Amino acid sequence: MSKEYYFISDLHIGGDEALGVCDFEEELITFLQDISSQPNDIELIIIGDAFGLWEFTQVTGKEKVETLFAQFPRIFKAFRSAGEKIKITILPGNHDYEIACYTEFVDLFKDFNICVEQTPAISRKIGSKSLWIEHGNQYDEVNRMPDFGNPYALPIGYFITKYTVAKAGMISLKGKYNWLKDIQSVYPTELIPDWLLSNYFYREMSPVLRWILLPFLLLSGLTLFVLGGAALEFFNITDDNIFLNNRLFDSLGIVGSLLEIILTINAIALLVFLALAIPFGFVIRDLKRTLKRFDIELDPAELTGEKEDLYTNAAQKVFKDDPETVAFIYGHTHTPSIRSIENRYIINTGTWLKQFERVSPRFGLLPTIYIPLYCLNYFKVKTEEENTIIEYHKIDKSLTSDLTLIQRLMVSQKQNKKITEIPGKTTINL
Repeated sequence: MSKEYYFISDLHIGGDEALGVCDFEEELITFLQDISSQPNDIELIIIGDAFGLWEFTQVTGKEKVETLFAQFPRIFKAFRSAGEKIKITILPGNHDYEIACYTEFVDLFKDFNICVEQTPAISRKIGSKSLWIEHGNQYDEVNRMPDFGNPYALPIGYFITKYTVAKAGMISLKGKYNWLKDIQSVYPTELIPDWLLSNYFYREMSPVLRWILLPFLLLSGLTLFVLGGAALEFFNITDDNIFLNNRLFDSLGIVGSLLEIILTINAIALLVFLALAIPFGFVIRDLKRTLKRFDIELDPAELTGEKEDLYTNAAQKVFKDDPETVAFIYGHTHTPSIRSIENRYIINTGTWLKQFERVSPRFGLLPTIYIPLYCLNYFKVKTEEENTIIEYHKIDKSLTSDLTLIQRLMVSQKQNKKITEIPGKTTINL
């Protein structure tokens, strides 16, 4: 019987207060039941960040794991049951790095039929070929462990998590919508300030203040139109005399008067903004050039691309050092993908966490809207007629509306552009 490998990663289960809830608990339990009921020789490998141990700040050491077990008894019962029929292996990521540091953690997880590999990377045979498997945080300067296995040698990412994600979990329930806990789902992390502004406006801002601001923000496009028309008339490019003599607003009565007040205030604010934007633009441009000299990028798209390039380079080195390796499999960046390099493949296992699609409102100058979505997925690698087969599967998860009324009105449709389509079956012919 040939071996089959299943790969998932970045579940981020556990943490302080509001983080002690797993949104995909039912789906994960069903997944474990399904793969363990098959007659094949199966190994499930969770490639790091299975658990959010960094997100526990009220307990330390062994207590973190014990608290984790207590938070999710049904999930660990499912692990124990599935582990009686298939092999379950967990690699340490950065968020659950402590499982690589303490030998007693190995025994604790063994009680649930989970095998912990206390190493940054492993390999597995698939037919006559090999698979290279690691979480991927060792290529991320913010989350790289400088002395792997040393629990006290922690990267800056640990302190960022402790004072942002864990803290968010502790105070999220104080908000109106319990949204702050989802800060761990914002990627790249450089988008967090924009995400916070969006949630403040749509969720936490005083409703009275929000509804006062809405007409001004929604009519910003009309303001530009009126200013443009007035400018054309002022410079005698057109002689309609509609805007300068207020004929357009006079014809609308009281509504026109109200519109005129709003547009006048908007126009003054816009002109002030434009006056400040010109010198500010030069400063921003110069700041970006300066940061680029230090290899610091502010553009989220560029950031994502540069981070993925790190894994491409790492995979190429692995392929060069071991020609029998046909796939480099990692997680960490929360974006599922499969890329080919000379008929070898780089696989990113993605995340089961809630994700966000960043969408601009239909019109006006309202803050960006973050549409929630899930991409519960797994990769399966097996042999078939002496070929290595990579299968990609997605698990359906319904998502109740997580948008406010204004957000729903301002978004045309949920397109889920963030999730790249991945072929269901890829054959490696080597």
